[in-house]
Amino acid sequence: MCVLIAIEGIDGSGKGTQAARLHAHLQAQGRRAALLSFPRYQQTVFGRKIGDFLNGKFGGLDEVHPLLVSLLFAGDRFESRDLIQQTMASHDVVICDRYVASNMAHQGAKSAGPDRQELLDWIQHLEFSIYKLPAARLTLFLDIPVKQAQQLIAAKSRRSYTDKAADLQEADGEYLQRVRDVYLQLAKGPDWKRIACTANDQIRSIDDITSDIIAAVESVCGGVQKSTV
Repeated sequence: MCVLIAIEGIDGSGKGTQAARLHAHLQAQGRRAALLSFPRYQQTVFGRKIGDFLNGKFGGLDEVHPLLVSLLFAGDRFESRDLIQQTMASHDVVICDRYVASNMAHQGAKSAGPDRQELLDWIQHLEFSIYKLPAARLTLFLDIPVKQAQQLIAAKSRRSYTDKAADLQEADGEYLQRVRDVYLQLAKGPDWKRIACTANDQIRSIDDITSDIIAAVESVCGGVQKSTV
């Protein structure tokens, strides 16, 4: 049975880098590993609209109701559901660079209290119960303070969906802090593992973070049969 692993974290936490390194490690170990990244900005109708949203085409973060925004991100995965299922059917491990929890954290950051919990429950119901997406066996939360995350955002290369140095979400430090707070709440749940990306207020080395990720993944993938192909 395929193991689905989600890598999550606020913008600038190094998800793409670490997802690629984990993918390479698993392949080197002889496992049939695949890597998917969400949103799929250029590959889906919803992904292209997400790019418009992040570029401010529909208004500011506080001008579009988070429930409506959640439909865009969930729709991108629903449009990709066949791809996810087909990839899982032909691989031992599938890594997702962002998954359902990303939608929950980013939209949940725009509300508080009972309203936040109602929204989190809605997104889970939408993506798993209505859209029938497979659940992640393990979700890795790359935890980094906003200050260091924004330093890394500033060093990013150009992205396919924006010409800006930082998109609508990345540019708002207060918003990113609320997103991190929601992630910390979610990471208390089962099948989550928090990976600290800083130590003594300094960003840890990429290799050290990768080592922690590999250890967490091997704890759930140890019994997965390696490919003989």
